[in-house]
Amino acid sequence: MNWWPGYNPQFATALIHGGPLAPQITGVVNFTDIPGGTWVSVDVVGLPPYQPAQNSKPPIGPHGFHIHEFGNCEVGNPETPFLAAGEHWNPTNQPHGNHAGDFPVLFSNSGRTIMSFFTNKFNVKQVIGRSVIIHQNPDDYRTQPAGASGKRLACGVIT
Repeated sequence: MNWWPGYNPQFATALIHGGPLAPQITGVVNFTDIPGGTWVSVDVVGLPPYQPAQNSKPPIGPHGFHIHEFGNCEVGNPETPFLAAGEHWNPTNQPHGNHAGDFPVLFSNSGRTIMSFFTNKFNVKQVIGRSVIIHQNPDDYRTQPAGASGKRLACGVIT
């Protein structure tokens, strides 16, 4: 459906696959250009259940969710997977919480999240070839440079 006559939107998709820490995660993230920015839609299953913070360890979930610099989802070290994706994508050198790649956290409902949101920080062409990462812990949107989001659970290259 074309909501804006004469407007020809661009589309991109990242197929999400869990790594060794959460192999059950699968899903899709879609990116659509709309006037003024990008509409992002997420449908992911297999997220680990929420666990509250205990003994000075952060909670598991809601899950940090970001665009990372490189479109490389190689696992590498299975204890710290997906490091080849690089850091959060931050083309304008903003402090954490305002990176172009900073997204809302993913809340799990029996392991599934379905969410859509708008961002005016990029267009679809700018993110093709980068990756989407789902983290173990929630993003605090303050800690520099990456929000204390913890281990990388799943990855997908944006194509």
